[in-house]
Formats: sequence, structure tokens, C-alpha cells
Amino acid sequence: MTENIQEQRVGVVLAGGLGTRLRSVVDNLPKCMAPVAGHPFLYYLFRYMQRQRFARVVLALGYLHEMVEQWVSETEWGFRVEFSVEQTPLGTGGAIKQALKQINEHQVFVLNGDTFFDVDLDRMERLHNSTHAELTLALKPMTNFSRYGTVICDRNYRIESFLEKQPRDKGNINGGIYLLDTAAMMDMLPEGRFSFETDVMEKRLAQLRMTGCLDDGYFVDIGIPEDYAKADIYFRTQHV
Repeated sequence: MTENIQEQRVGVVLAGGLGTRLRSVVDNLPKCMAPVAGHPFLYYLFRYMQRQRFARVVLALGYLHEMVEQWVSETEWGFRVEFSVEQTPLGTGGAIKQALKQINEHQVFVLNGDTFFDVDLDRMERLHNSTHAELTLALKPMTNFSRYGTVICDRNYRIESFLEKQPRDKGNINGGIYLLDTAAMMDMLPEGRFSFETDVMEKRLAQLRMTGCLDDGYFVDIGIPEDYAKADIYFRTQHV
């Protein structure tokens, strides 16, 4: 391993979502606990984090957090799991800010609790360090899509702009995995409720050194019933 790669990683998983768009198929569960191929969706994120050498994970929780805490306590994961529970909804930005208060490490990965993206984190980390980024986004190339916005990078991987959702033949989307410098984010993020994507990444594009790391690993976002069903089919056929 090169000196730029962490032997053990620390991560934050944003798992406080209400899952309102999934209520027709999954009710009275936090979105990260939606059953997929016989396990809560969070199970597959944790297995991925095991393979990626995480030593500590902070779960940012809100809605029905007791259910997630109980499930986590029933299994030994090979890394320490802590909880950051929001008392009122904080949005993605507020949830990250609160969770970062429990972290002393220089760098931290942030993962969305309703998205699975099989990213090579070693490569992402090398790019983050070599470009001296404060924030690196894992980007997924997609074709024929309208559900996601598009991220534009220059030839040096610096993120130049975020384009709004609209039908596109192809483009790179935000895959929901971030690597950030803890001190830089703590200084920049306000207290209270806000969106990390809109209020930080988009509005502070000129101030943030942001890098995009392209990865074509398997990606699924279970936020809508159609893709939730796709995840169930995929994980039934994979040894994850």
C-alpha cells in the first residue's frame, strides 16, 4: 500500500431518511432497514465497508433510530459502530456536521444509507490526496437518465459545475460517496438543518477544492420502488 492510503478508515453513513417514496412497498421502517434479498439494505453497506478496511463507522440516524441501533447490536461487524442521532431533522448537511463532532481523524468517508456504489476507495483516496482536494465525490457514468443531476469536471478532475436534473443521453452523476477533510468541513458547515449537496457543494463551488473520481462499479439507489426492486434482484445473485 502507498503512503497515501489509509490502513484503516473511518466513515459516516447517512441513515436518517424517512423513505417516504418507498412507503408503498416498505412501511414503518427507516429506509436503510428496507429488506433486500433477506437482509436490511444497511447489511450490504456494512459488508462493503468491511472489505474496504473501515475501523470505525458513525451512523447518522433520525427516524426510528432505535430499530437501527438494535439491529446493529445483534452482529459483530469487525469495526466499531457509533451513533449520531438527530433530535429534529437536520438534512444531509446538518447530519454530517453533527456526526463529524465525533471524529478526530483527518479524513472521513461519507456514504448515503440508501445507496450502494461499489467504488475503489483506494483509488479515490489517492486522487483526493494528489489533487489536494478538500472534498472528493465518487461519480458514476450513466446513460439515458433523468432522475439525477450531472457533474462536470475539467481535465484535472476539478469539479466545474453541477447541472440540474433533466433527460440526458449520458453523463456522470453524484454517486453518494464522499471523501472529505474533516477540519475544512467543520469550519465551513453551519449548524442546523441544511442540504450538503445544495447548500455546500453547489453554492460553495468556488470556495471548495472539489475533485470528481469516476468509477463504473455497480450502483443502485433504493429511493424509489422500481430501483428498490432492482436491488433485491441484484443482491439475490451476488455473494456480497
